[in-house]
Amino acid sequence: MSTQDMEQRQLNLAVDLNDEGLLMIPGPTRVPPEVRAVMTRQMISHRGPDFEELHADVTSRLTKLFHTQGDVVILPSSGTGALEAALVNVASPGDRILSCVMGAFGARFAAIAEAYGLDVERLDVEWGQAPDPDEIVARLQSGGKPFHAVLLTHCETSTGVLQPLDENIKAIRAVAPDVLILVDAVSSFAGAPLYMDEWNIDVTITASQKALMTPPGLGIVAVGPRAREAMAKAKLPRFTWDFEPYLKAPGKPPYTPAVGLWFGLQAALDSIEAEGEEALFARHRRMRDMTREGFQALGLRPLAPAEVASPTVTAAVLPEGIAPGTVLKLAREKGLVLAGAQGHLKDTVIRMGHMGGVQPEHITQAFKILEEIWADLPAAGVNR
Repeated sequence: MSTQDMEQRQLNLAVDLNDEGLLMIPGPTRVPPEVRAVMTRQMISHRGPDFEELHADVTSRLTKLFHTQGDVVILPSSGTGALEAALVNVASPGDRILSCVMGAFGARFAAIAEAYGLDVERLDVEWGQAPDPDEIVARLQSGGKPFHAVLLTHCETSTGVLQPLDENIKAIRAVAPDVLILVDAVSSFAGAPLYMDEWNIDVTITASQKALMTPPGLGIVAVGPRAREAMAKAKLPRFTWDFEPYLKAPGKPPYTPAVGLWFGLQAALDSIEAEGEEALFARHRRMRDMTREGFQALGLRPLAPAEVASPTVTAAVLPEGIAPGTVLKLAREKGLVLAGAQGHLKDTVIRMGHMGGVQPEHITQAFKILEEIWADLPAAGVNR
């Protein structure tokens, strides 16, 4: 990053800390000033050469970030819409699907498949843990009709676990070389390394509002060659989510795209490229470590073991007697916005997002506020 870029980042950070409070949830994440600024531009025709140029620039740079030779489709949707789109483009009614569920969002991926009548088998993993490759292999070898696809979650946003994709996919390919592998990378992409082609992934799904530090509204799907072959045979119903019109005429979307968000994503990719991938991932690992250490200093236990801890989000278990709602309320009153948990963790866990536009200085500021809160807990009637 150049000296000028560093000076601008420090200026933007100072404005953020002084005037905007601290949004530290795992999505939507804070949008840097330089990204917000470009989204005020006048619209352009999505049927003209200006959008074709914008499309070519954004998709080519995303392809590099996915580390794939495949195609990238960008939909006007949430991450959940992109998960649904990925499934309906490669599957047919009755296909047997193995869904590895290690938290709320893995369960959502499975539920989408079930809603379309797919034959879904769930491999449930304890929340806070990652799937064991031997268990995945055992399920794949359980007999019966061959599995058509395996659904994996890279970062489980509800627990802060980063699945060791490379290791698990190698195990899958050893026993099921032709099975499709679909990866939910919504809260990991651009925050943790992901090598789509090298790791033998067929479809990778992400969205704009996490580590890509753009407002919600863009669902992004990278499609490999095996998935393209599956698309030609897939029989699930699809219209708005159909990838084929996007792939037949790149830069000429079949329906109106979220043009302003495309401007923002382009600026966000400028920032990512200026920082460089190595520095980008190192920053996210540093913020993960700062967050885990900060929670531990307050007496909170990170839910995810260190070896599978996500660099983008941390879930922490509160000491007995401290309710998440109390902590979240006190934090919000001081300008710090954290997230609660989901499912059976909602009464014991809080979460902090640390991805995208978040910088180490934000982590430091957040824990200064949390230290103040911890000192105030007795006055709020909480024993700690």
